[in-house]
Amino acid sequence: MTNSQRVIVNTTAQYARTIINVCLSLYSTRLILEALGQSDYGIYSVVAGVIAMLSFITNALVTTTQRFLSVHHGKNDPQKIHQIFGNSMLLHLIIGGGLAIVLCAMGPLIINHMLNIEAQRLVAAHWVYYAAVVMLCLSFITAPIRALFIARENIVYISIVDVLDGILKLLIAIVLTYITYDKLISYAGLMVGITLFNLLAFAVYAAYKFPEFHCPRVKEWNKELIKELSSFAGWTTYSAGCIIVRNQGIAIVLNWFYGTIVNSAYGIAQQVLGAVQFVSMSIVNAINPQIMKAEGGNNRERMVMLSEYMSKYSFLLLALVAVPIIAEMDTLLQWWLSEVPEHTSMFCRLMLVASLCDQLSVGLTSANQAIGNIKKYTLIFYTTKLLVIVAGWICLYKGLPIASIMWCYVAIELLTSLMRMPLMKWIAGIEMWPFCKHVFGRIILPLIAMIAVCYIMTNYMQYNYRVLLTLGASAVVGIVMIWLTALDKKEKELFKQSIKGIIRK
Repeated sequence: MTNSQRVIVNTTAQYARTIINVCLSLYSTRLILEALGQSDYGIYSVVAGVIAMLSFITNALVTTTQRFLSVHHGKNDPQKIHQIFGNSMLLHLIIGGGLAIVLCAMGPLIINHMLNIEAQRLVAAHWVYYAAVVMLCLSFITAPIRALFIARENIVYISIVDVLDGILKLLIAIVLTYITYDKLISYAGLMVGITLFNLLAFAVYAAYKFPEFHCPRVKEWNKELIKELSSFAGWTTYSAGCIIVRNQGIAIVLNWFYGTIVNSAYGIAQQVLGAVQFVSMSIVNAINPQIMKAEGGNNRERMVMLSEYMSKYSFLLLALVAVPIIAEMDTLLQWWLSEVPEHTSMFCRLMLVASLCDQLSVGLTSANQAIGNIKKYTLIFYTTKLLVIVAGWICLYKGLPIASIMWCYVAIELLTSLMRMPLMKWIAGIEMWPFCKHVFGRIILPLIAMIAVCYIMTNYMQYNYRVLLTLGASAVVGIVMIWLTALDKKEKELFKQSIKGIIRK
């Protein structure tokens, strides 16, 4: 299978997973919200979110492990690959165990004094907290195994496991309605079970499929390799940490000024964002290993080209879904939830706009990771993202509307997205103008066309089930405009040949 065919297959698998999981997730959330109630759902969002703030370490280590594995796959060095995986596993176990001890010790302080939770629900909040700690530890063990699948470009199996994960969460939502014991505690315990299932699903298959997979031994410890992994992971941890701190920092600021009900709306919006973002992340995950392998094979020109493709395709794919959803958000939320918490629509719309801003140049982050010179980029780029917490707190403290914090979010996401280009010019010598031409110049017309269609549909059409017409019309117009204006001759021909090759196989 050629590289282009592999990207298409992996992207298709992720799209199938996304569509299925979005449907499962939306219905599951409705059932869970009904079963728990707005207050308990808000408690779960904010308490589990505190632990989720630390999942950035897991995400960072996944990125680190996948980067080093992919680069050495590009160099065709199986011995080094085996060594990297073993040392990465050891690093995950050490960090995960250490975090678990610290978090368990800090539990009472966080729950009783740092969060605004009703006294009668403190016991349940403690159970949720410790369940989240267990899930975090299990995810640490799963992380390097998942990274191995990404580096191997076996996205199909990842998609299968993720779909099973979505099915299990739906079953939990259904079962939750019949549980007589404390539903919040029960929900937290069942979520631990799903996390354990994911670990076993990846570990068993990896043991069968990949020769580099093995249980690590202490004697494998390689000081120099650990130092190299830790250095890269340290800055990747900082970047992922900034994203999590930003997201949960906004949640904590909202909780401070408005209480758990608003956290319920914010939690739902984050779920919507996560579901929709899978659309763009599918192409990011499919192309990212190719970027790493190109740099590992000393093919800088191909690496830059792939980063341009990633930015363009991820933005357009996200826009295909996000633009009509933004336009019909109120109707979709009414269909989805029996009771929509106040401000949910506003949170959802502005989060999606912010995500579109970020996707404008997302490929340059992968390019920077492939090059490996991440210190300067990470420190400047991700620190800037944290400014939304300060700006949002000031806005709410001054009495501005609750939407002001989200507009700060959008503005800073646009700023940081534009910052990527001069940063990569400074760090790696990647020219700004070709990137603007190949990315920004190609996305404008499809975006305008989709916005225009959605505006006409929502302002001049009043049919029943109009939302379906809006989604369909926007998708058709968007796809046609992407084919006509966003893809050049070479891309069209490559796409046709890859599809023909996949069909023949």
